[in-house]
Amino acid sequence: MKTYAFFICALACYSLFGQVNTKDISIYRDSYGVPHVYAPTDEAAAYGLAWAHAEDDFKTIQYTFLPSKGLMGMHSGKEGVIMDYLVALLRCRETAEKNKGSLSPEVMKVVEGYVAGINAYAKAFPSKVLVKNSFPMTVLDYLTGYNLVIHFFSDTGDILGELISGKTKTAEDEMEAKTIGSNAFAFSREIMKHKKTVLNVNTHQPLEGPFSWYEAHINSDEGWNLLGGLFPGSPFPMIGTNENLGWTHTYNYPDLTDVYQLKINPKNKNQYWLDGAWESFEKRSVRLKLKTKTGLKLGVKRQLLWSVFGPVIKNKKGSFAFYSNAFQNIGSIDQWYHMGKAKNWKEFEEALKMMSVPRFNVMYADREDNIFWMSNGLVPKRSLTSGRINGVMKGERFGIFETDYLSFDALPKLLNPEHGYLFNTNNSPFNSAHIDDNLSGDDFEDLQIGYKESENNRSQRFMDLKADKASLGMEDFFAIKYDIQYPDSLWTPSGARIVFDVDVQTYPSLKSVLAPIQNWNKRADTFNIGAAQWAIYYQNFLDLKTRDYKPLKRMEKALRATKKHLKKHYGRYDISLREYQVHHRGNKRLAVPGLTDMIAAMTSTPFEKGRAKPVHGESYIMIIQYTSEGVGIETVLPYGNSRNMKGNHYTDQMEMYARQERKKMSLKKSEVLTNALKHYHPR
Repeated sequence: MKTYAFFICALACYSLFGQVNTKDISIYRDSYGVPHVYAPTDEAAAYGLAWAHAEDDFKTIQYTFLPSKGLMGMHSGKEGVIMDYLVALLRCRETAEKNKGSLSPEVMKVVEGYVAGINAYAKAFPSKVLVKNSFPMTVLDYLTGYNLVIHFFSDTGDILGELISGKTKTAEDEMEAKTIGSNAFAFSREIMKHKKTVLNVNTHQPLEGPFSWYEAHINSDEGWNLLGGLFPGSPFPMIGTNENLGWTHTYNYPDLTDVYQLKINPKNKNQYWLDGAWESFEKRSVRLKLKTKTGLKLGVKRQLLWSVFGPVIKNKKGSFAFYSNAFQNIGSIDQWYHMGKAKNWKEFEEALKMMSVPRFNVMYADREDNIFWMSNGLVPKRSLTSGRINGVMKGERFGIFETDYLSFDALPKLLNPEHGYLFNTNNSPFNSAHIDDNLSGDDFEDLQIGYKESENNRSQRFMDLKADKASLGMEDFFAIKYDIQYPDSLWTPSGARIVFDVDVQTYPSLKSVLAPIQNWNKRADTFNIGAAQWAIYYQNFLDLKTRDYKPLKRMEKALRATKKHLKKHYGRYDISLREYQVHHRGNKRLAVPGLTDMIAAMTSTPFEKGRAKPVHGESYIMIIQYTSEGVGIETVLPYGNSRNMKGNHYTDQMEMYARQERKKMSLKKSEVLTNALKHYHPR
């Protein structure tokens, strides 16, 4: 039986491989190691991208798909087995199997090409395979792993975390999350002095790991010419530009996932109340495999429960089920593909109308001087009587279960606003343009979308910088893009800003740390005094539980912890930001500007010897300028385009990134070939 199954799998893989002649695929590497993949078909281009990306980060790509086979636990032990468990609990494989037929033939070819490329690389370099017998990967394996990723884009991770822990997020937690996000700006030629349409691609993602950006350019004779950023395991860029148009995403906050509290039969814990009768849970068992740190291989059996509303989680507060749009969605891969192949606004709009990308604001610009913003999302169609917005419903009636979603036309969007600009910094969808161009939240209230309509420091600062400029030069644009100044009305979700308002004489023993914070100009350039003190204090403040301390007491304890930290690690209290915040990889350590929730954002965590290392923020920067004649592109990554520690591109963009500079990129083949340092074919 095993031999037969292996033969069938091998035959399938051979069939995929046989459709791609690798000699027809050319990979050109530029001076920064960015792959430019040229191929006759989209399928072959995806094959080439898979090979090139595997050369740079095969390990992280495997992290994306090992859970689809229940093998992450065999690599990462207890931490990894959680991902295997989620694949089973969320029925990712069933979703992939059920919905793969809905994908367009073009996208299926792309997926097949990508899978064939990954399998070929694994076969060529078996020593780099993390778990024995994890390859070859099938198309179904790929789509299973892809569905798990979509779950994390759809709030499933947050919902599960809350339900498993029995803790519901506080308002403070929600607002804290909004300080970490992304920026997107689009300016029309009308307000740009050089008469070019400008798009700022500036997502704030982790700087490393499975959701960090990789840069690539793919070109096929079937009309694919796309440069941009992708996550490990993606068969093409998810943000970027082709020769006609470009787009980016920022995180938005509609209410996407419905949660239901179930009433359990006191006489039978395997039943719940539904429509006037006791209904039995659907039960399945899963055997999870993991390897301990000592190398011992274990099998763990777990029971999974499902209700009509979705998977069931039991905690000390009761039994809960939830439903996510990801339970029926792998179509986002189709939509992103068609967005990247669109040649003009109308084609891009048709791709958006596929309504498969689970969330995210869309910011768009093109050569025809169109600019567009949309608060996209698969938002359930909720009635005014459903009983839930950003809360928990009683799961006692099937009639409240919603599996249909709002249409493209129903969601907030703006095309070519009168005043010529659009922006989003994860702020309110009803503040995305000039005040006279903005939509009104009242017009969307009956749709029960549940938007969080607050602002943040980045949105306030953008408005302050744009307010006094009717038109912008590129120097003005970059002054906004790289701004490292908090607004005068510095906002903190936790109330930490109380430190600016207290009398320093009231805390004489803390004057050494309190004075630099109060005298701080709220900038985060590297030589700034006050920025580091604030960053250390702010983290200490957040680490203290709200319920345990009143605001002033919480502030005082945070200041004492800050003083202790500075004394221990520096022996003084007047350190600059460059002494505290260190951009680090390999042997390189660089000072880098920016703090959390600045436009040029940088969020750091403790690193070594009392210092902090940026881990989130300015993750992939792409500045695109469009004219009717063509497109100009500049990009930069935080480290480099490769995770190979011994390679040339592990750290080669760090200095440029720290200096707030960028490299020039091109979609023109003649320029790519002129600047290429290496040309080869995948095996």
